[in-house]
Parts: sequence; C-alpha cells; structure tokens
Amino acid sequence: MRLFGLEITRAKAITPTVPSPWGSSSWGGGWWPVIREPFTGAWQRNLEERPANILAHSAVFACVTLISSDIAKLPLDLMQRDADGIWQEIDSNAFSPVLRRPNRYQNRIKFVEQWITSKLIHGNTYVLKERDARGLVVAMYVLDPTRTKVVVSEDGSIYYQLYSDNLSGIAEDEYYVPQSEIIHDTMVCLYHPLCGVSPITACALAAAQGLAIQRNSTNLFTNGVRPGGIITAPTEISDEHAARIKEFWESNYSGGNAGRIAVLGDAMKFESVGINAVDSQLIEQLKWSAETICSVFHVPPYMIGAMPPPNYNNIEALNQQYYSQCLQSIIMNLQLCLNEGLGLTAIVGKTYGTRFDLDDLLRMDTATLYKTVGDGVNAAILTPNEGRLRLNKPPLKGGDTVYMQQQDVSLEAAAAASQDIINPPSPPPSAAPAAPAAPPLPPPDDTDEDGDKSIDLMAITAFAAWEAKAQLRAATS
Repeated sequence: MRLFGLEITRAKAITPTVPSPWGSSSWGGGWWPVIREPFTGAWQRNLEERPANILAHSAVFACVTLISSDIAKLPLDLMQRDADGIWQEIDSNAFSPVLRRPNRYQNRIKFVEQWITSKLIHGNTYVLKERDARGLVVAMYVLDPTRTKVVVSEDGSIYYQLYSDNLSGIAEDEYYVPQSEIIHDTMVCLYHPLCGVSPITACALAAAQGLAIQRNSTNLFTNGVRPGGIITAPTEISDEHAARIKEFWESNYSGGNAGRIAVLGDAMKFESVGINAVDSQLIEQLKWSAETICSVFHVPPYMIGAMPPPNYNNIEALNQQYYSQCLQSIIMNLQLCLNEGLGLTAIVGKTYGTRFDLDDLLRMDTATLYKTVGDGVNAAILTPNEGRLRLNKPPLKGGDTVYMQQQDVSLEAAAAASQDIINPPSPPPSAAPAAPAAPPLPPPDDTDEDGDKSIDLMAITAFAAWEAKAQLRAATS
C-alpha cells in the first residue's frame, strides 16, 4: 500500500514487542491504566476514573488549555544561521509552507495546540508525515494517541502500529509505519524511553477527590443545604410503621421539596448525620486539590485562579518564571522534533532551524518596554530602527546606524591614556626657530617727485620690521 507517496507494507517477518506493559489494552498502549483505579478494586465497582472524568476537573482543564494555548499563540519562524553565527528569519519554498499550514484542515495555531494537548493528556504525541515526490514533508497530521502504538522488532528497529483514521488519510485497519515517517514527542519517560507519562498520572487522585467533593456539594445543595439524617422515636415502633414514616419523609421533604417545614408527632426527632461544608473544610480541600494539580503541571496557581496573584507589579518577571519552570522544556522539545522531522538538521552546508518567537509571551508593560528599548539604543546595542521595530513603528531614514557620543572612547584608548598620565613621555628636544631674514630693502629713490627722501626710507624700514615680527610670531606659535 502507498501512503503519502511512501510504500508501506505489513512486515510479517517482524515480531514486534510493545514497550508498554498495557500495550494491548483499549487505551492504545498509553499509561492510562495507572489512573483507572483510584484504589484497589475500584474497577470491579465501576469507580475507575477515566480521562474524560479527570479533565472535568476545572484545574486540570485550565492547566492543559493554558499551556497549549500559550505555546500555540507564539509565531513559528524558519531560521538560518549566517556566517557571523546570527540566526536570521528566512522564507523557504521547501519548508515555510508546511510551517504556515501543516495540513488541509488545521492552521498553525490549532496544529500546535493539538500537539501540546495530546502530549499533556496522553504523555505522547504522534505526528504522521506526508511527503511529495522530492521526499520533502508537505503536510503533518497529529494522530489519535489511543489508536497508535510503538512496537520494536527483534533487531531493535522501531515501528508504529496505526489504526484506521480517515481524517489523517489512513484507510486500512492496521499496519506498521517506520520510525522515519513519524514524529514522536514524549512527555517525561519514567518507565520506557518510548513511552511518555502524562502529568495526569500524578494528579489523578487529587482531581478525583476534587470531583467527589463537588458532587457531594451538588447533592447537598440539591437537598436544600441539609445533610441526611435519622428520625428517632421515644418508644419502639414496628418495621411497617418505620417504612411508612421513611416513605412519607422522602416523598415530602427531599429532592425538590427539601427545605419545607416538617411536623413530627409522638415525640419524634430528626437528627443530621451528614457532615456540613464547614466541618469537612470544603474550601480548604478544594484549594489543596487545585494547588496539587498546578504543582504537577508546573503552572503557578494564580494563573488559573487557584490563589490570589502576587502583590508586586512586575509582569515580565512573572511571565519569565512561568516560561522557565513550565513552558521552556515543552517548547524546546517541539522545536527539536520539528527540526529533525522536517530534515532541517540533515542539510549539508547550511544551518536551518525553527524557533518560536517569545515576544508574544514575555510581553512587558509599556513603561518597561520603552525603557528597555531606549537603554538598548543609547548603549549602542540596538540601532534606532531595531528599537522602533520592537515597538511596531516604521523605520526612519538614517536609523540603521549605531550611534554613540563623541567623548566615548574604546577601552584600548582609555588604557593608553591612563598609562601616559602615570608615566608621561619626555618631550623631544627642539631647536629655537631661527628668525627669518629681513627682506632686502629697495634702494632709495633719490628722484622722488616730492624730494622727501628721508620719509620713504623710514616707511620701508618700518614695514620690513613689522613683517619680520609677524613671521617670528607665526613660527613660534
């Protein structure tokens, strides 16, 4: 059979072994049976907790949707490292289209959201690759983890056993796909390197406890906030009389009739035997359940409303904490899986990679953002146009140059100047400038028309002396 241009055949010679000890269960090889029984014997009493029940807990639903939506909203870029080691965003006809639109029925945001949701709920994400005639990946499909199994052959080769899925283009009931055609992203692998474990495994009992508390609270308020009790009589009564009183009480003072006034005769008394919300510390128990679930998902409790937010106003620091302790590992694993799955790491001579732009996640408040950008421009780290780009402003003419103040000098020049101050160099010997020779005086004109020879001679002599002094001052200045 051909699947997306790849010839797939059933490997009859392969004797696969399923890594998970529950691989043959109806859960498709996942780790769900760990949480199916909150206590021993719960399955026989139909008290097992299924994934749909666990996700009904508000804290579990909030953690899963918060993490998946926060990662999905980040822009996904194709990057290339240049000769200077700087990663630059590029566009490639071979890889960019599949990153913008992974498949025919999902955009990028919904694709990443389903990827992360499958990983958080089931501990594993399986993505089937579709290739064209060139062997390039042109589409990716997130498979149903309950219908996918990891199998290992006797020689150590890894295959994936898939079941029919019309949405992903899988028509046959069962066949094996080689590891090269599946992107497998796992959560923490506690038991086997090919089987991720969902965080719900650790918080299932806390979620089950919270759901039980909420169910009991619902029943309590349905009964008019009055717990169950007993009716006592001062004397012995027959079983028939007791059954008649019980039937009368349930039909008239329970369910929709709860809260009505009851009149008892024969000195009978009604005594509550249930535990009210105050005695059972209902709010404290629900708060503990929510905080336990948040600790398992590494989500700060205030982000899902489980506790009040911190008093200090520093949005960037709070987002940085949330990113480092919860999202960073998931994002980096997703980037690495995409790089290897699309074949970006196998291109010789060029370094490609994918990157989630964290600016939409680690967004600062307006005052901090302006101060950060301004400091970067003033410190000659950013050009004015790079700073304006961070603020979503158009570039300006001449803004692509790094500016520094004129008095700023390099460290090398500053060190040299300091050394000159400590050990000033001796000035070189210089000779006194020679006085310029006086220009030759013109011969006196004895035939002056006025006949005043002494005045002409005095004027010429004074002019020559003045010019000599001027040349001397110019030479010594």
